[in-house]
Amino acid sequence: MHWLPMTDAPRPEKIADRIVDAILAGKLAPGARLGEQQLADLFSVSRTIVREALARLAARGMVEVNSRRGWFVVQPSRDAAREAFAARQVIETGLLQSLPVRLDPAAIKRLKAHIAQERKAIAGTDAGERSFMLGDFHVCLAECAGNHLLADILRDLTARTTLIATLYQSTHEASESCAEHAQIVQALEAGDLALAVQRMRAHLDGVARHLGPEALDDDPLASLRSALAPIKPPPSRRHPRSPST
Repeated sequence: MHWLPMTDAPRPEKIADRIVDAILAGKLAPGARLGEQQLADLFSVSRTIVREALARLAARGMVEVNSRRGWFVVQPSRDAAREAFAARQVIETGLLQSLPVRLDPAAIKRLKAHIAQERKAIAGTDAGERSFMLGDFHVCLAECAGNHLLADILRDLTARTTLIATLYQSTHEASESCAEHAQIVQALEAGDLALAVQRMRAHLDGVARHLGPEALDDDPLASLRSALAPIKPPPSRRHPRSPST
């Protein structure tokens, strides 16, 4: 991750990558405003460079622009949540199915080192580091498989599902995700691709299942209906029943 300010003026793609990193780390929430001038000051570049970076992110579905209010991190809808997890299922299980019988030892070593970093982050106090490392596992896996194009695609998809988990209050435990990552690598090391695919599918299903019910609720009025539900007064304020006659 690149948390320290850059000393050289970055190109638009580098600014875009920094913003995606911040989303993966949970440091930019859904709906967060991205002010052009503030970003220009932060990166010591012109607003033109910032606008190009934000336009790239808009094309990748990470930010959106309002003509009057400016740029914002997207707030994924329920349909977007379904689509993002469905896309990850197809891409990540397909990636595993396309692998040779065994990953080379260097790739397995890198994946195990990544999981060790995940465990260290989970034991630490930096929630951003923890979120980033858990999401980055999937990108790392694609890179270890030698497919950098899919790694870039998965980086964006993982960032979008991080926003979804934030928005819909996922309760999937970090330690649970890390353990599932380790089980996937264990199957890959044993050369059991079918088991690795099964474990990846179960892992992604589990994350999706742990989203709040509103993420999968088809009722477009669900949140408003919940907010405006009648409030029951405490027992001490309820009128006693009239005695039966």
